[in-house]
Amino acid sequence: MSRRDCLLAALVAGLWGFNFVVIEWGMGDVPPLLFLAMRFLVVLLPAILLVPRPDTPWRTILAVGVFMSLGQFGLLYSAMAAGMPAGLAGLVLQAQVVLTILIAATVLRERPTRGQVVGVGLGAVGLLVVALGRGGQVPLLALGLCLLAALAWAIGNVVSRASGVRGGLPLTVWSALVVPLPLALLSLALDGPDAFSVAVSAFGWQAAVSTLYTAGLASLVGYGIFNGLLSRNPSAAVVPWILLVPPVAIGSAWLLLDEQPTAAELAGGAVLVLGVLVALRPARRGSLATGLGVGGAAVQVREGGADPAGAEVGGPLVHLGEGAELRGPDLPRLRDDLVDDRRVVGAAVEDQAQGVVPAAPRG
Repeated sequence: MSRRDCLLAALVAGLWGFNFVVIEWGMGDVPPLLFLAMRFLVVLLPAILLVPRPDTPWRTILAVGVFMSLGQFGLLYSAMAAGMPAGLAGLVLQAQVVLTILIAATVLRERPTRGQVVGVGLGAVGLLVVALGRGGQVPLLALGLCLLAALAWAIGNVVSRASGVRGGLPLTVWSALVVPLPLALLSLALDGPDAFSVAVSAFGWQAAVSTLYTAGLASLVGYGIFNGLLSRNPSAAVVPWILLVPPVAIGSAWLLLDEQPTAAELAGGAVLVLGVLVALRPARRGSLATGLGVGGAAVQVREGGADPAGAEVGGPLVHLGEGAELRGPDLPRLRDDLVDDRRVVGAAVEDQAQGVVPAAPRG
């Protein structure tokens, strides 16, 4: 990842970490599923009238909405309503990091580097330390719902990554179409016919501020950036940054909600941060190919050239040794990445490992 993408990922982690506190502070007595439906209604309007539909099939847009938005947040809000503390919710939800990398490795054949494997392993240890330290203080139902939310998020991450949509904001906005109506109907079924009147009477200024933050900053800004990062980088390079969410969530819940963290939570948070530092440590140039599980790939990059179909690109034309000339759509992505030559090489080798590059004529 480039330095700019790293800073964007850190910004997203901060926005999302504070988001858990904002949800708990603002939800109050509003039925959780209806509160979430209001959030995504704000995400949709008026943005959907201003943002063009992403250049991807409807099935991809709907899948991202079902898993990353409807599934993840419906389960998360229900978990918090069932007794999951805000700080701990931010921690447990990060099981999605391990799940995303496992699913991406299986479905997309994106092989993480050794450093990423070690770093995510440390993150999993940090999660386990916190879970053991909490003992039986959290209702089992709340914990189960939060873990299911993590699984839904992981699936949504992989769908977003596979789509290749370069603009994260259009996918965030249009995928929100599937959220408000199903949640409103589900709230009506679970909370009873009085759910709407309860929501109106309980929806005060705190709920309004919370909705604006979660819709504007956490969803439109946060997921807009996050989906864009996934479109430009391998999943294993992006999701470890989200391990920074729990320390932010625990710290902000401590300061603002007086949720005193246990020694286990503090120790687990420290291990999580260490895991992020290890996972994001730049790979050595000589080990990029082996770290991706590809041996003997010679990569040559030259400035200028044209795409195989004859379209002038004026940017890098990449050859993969024996191998290959990258497809036209991949060239702009690599041209943007020349700021960080390690990322250029890594992306090229990764594409060869996935078998998406045709053989190039020699000479």
